Amino acid sequence: MELRHLEHFVAVAQDQHFTRAAERLMVSQSGLSASVRALERELQAPLFVRTTRRVTLTEAGRALLGEAERVLAQVRAAQEAVAAVQGVLRGTLALGTEQCIAGVDVARLLAGFRRGHPEVEIRLRQAGSASLAEDLAAGRLDLAFGVATGSNTELMQQMRTVPLARESMTVLCHPGHPLAVRNAGVARLKPADLDREAFVDFHPDWGPRRTTDAVFAAAGVRRTVSLEVSDVHTLLELVHEGLGIAVMPAHFAHKRQAAGLTARPLEGGAEYETVAMLPHPDATSPAARALMALLSAPQA
Repeated sequence: MELRHLEHFVAVAQDQHFTRAAERLMVSQSGLSASVRALERELQAPLFVRTTRRVTLTEAGRALLGEAERVLAQVRAAQEAVAAVQGVLRGTLALGTEQCIAGVDVARLLAGFRRGHPEVEIRLRQAGSASLAEDLAAGRLDLAFGVATGSNTELMQQMRTVPLARESMTVLCHPGHPLAVRNAGVARLKPADLDREAFVDFHPDWGPRRTTDAVFAAAGVRRTVSLEVSDVHTLLELVHEGLGIAVMPAHFAHKRQAAGLTARPLEGGAEYETVAMLPHPDATSPAARALMALLSAPQA
């Protein structure tokens, strides 16, 4: 089994299209098709269901995909480790992160990394923590910044986490909302105080949503998320329009877009802890180690 066959198979699986995969790999479509057919002959199983518009993985293809991605990630890590010993850091840094992650300024961190390691190609993916953990375990990411709360235990055993920050959760609402004036003398709200409220929140795999869901479940309070979004600005705009309340990490209340909203702390042991998720030390790429070293270095 040749590595190029695995690379071609993974590219077609990701693009779900032979032509697009061939263009991305800069190979001929006929050569790509022949490579995949050779792999299928060797494995004695069809890997794709082919149609005129797209291709989808067969059961055998799905079984191979995760293993192929891990093999290619290990080969890449080996190549980068040799380059690092030779004193040159090159290759790629595949980083995943949630939005507005506490404890790290991602843009500034990557800018510093690029200045120090200009030969490393940076790839950034923004998604929820659950998806990032899956990508890290599969070898599609070198490291990720997210939240471990509510993550799959089996997945988390395949990686290690480094704490970044911990903060309380805060209720954000329109200043005209009853919660803004109810029990005004009492600073904190309890999950029970928010019963029957309509919520604006992220999708279920995002860290703040997972943290809030865990707090309300522990308090035995059901809540209805009426509006699900995937970006911070839209969430704050919806709260500004009085379409729901939001329970967010405390630093969200200090954003410029949150100006004018009422913020009240939430009781119930609600803590939002962000972490860096990495493979185990022997599988961590030199680029990921360099980024973490830069993150932990004193800032000027």
